[in-house]
Amino acid sequence: VSEPAAGPASTLALFRACNGLALQGFGGVLPVAQRELVDRRAWVSRERFLELLSLAQVLPGPSVINLLIMLGHGWFGWRGVVAAMTGILLVPLVLVLTLAALAAHGRQLPLVDGALRGMGVVAAALVLSTAIKLAPALRANPMGQVPVIALVLLTAVAVGWLRWPLVAVVLGLGLPACALAARRLPRP
Repeated sequence: VSEPAAGPASTLALFRACNGLALQGFGGVLPVAQRELVDRRAWVSRERFLELLSLAQVLPGPSVINLLIMLGHGWFGWRGVVAAMTGILLVPLVLVLTLAALAAHGRQLPLVDGALRGMGVVAAALVLSTAIKLAPALRANPMGQVPVIALVLLTAVAVGWLRWPLVAVVLGLGLPACALAARRLPRP
């Protein structure tokens, strides 16, 4: 898949973009990252973003962090990794530590409790909207649309209804999905 552009012009541009992602995406940076990096800045194609996101989700740690590490490294090597990580983590870290201290004192207030619950709902909606927006890229997926949709539905049932732990979901659904993908990928 060809890239629409060569990426950011400098590590400073990457830092600024990642910092902007973090400041816009409280509770859900992934939808903002997709909009900024793919749609607005055209630094990466939708297909490449989806490929890297798929890999990022199986690696330990937050998916967006893994995605930005891969993109930053691809564009600028270790300097890109440092720029991306500093950009995505620096200001939000300070904000979250401050908010956590304030929330610890105000959690017993119904207004604060309701606001925190509302943020959780908004974050879930942002993840769902990103999935819907990236769905057209599944047409090019070597697994095919039907198996992918079936895996999404099975995962939703396993997590949402059956309350499987993450390890069970990854082992029970993720490993068979990886095996199916490996069988259907074209051999070099």
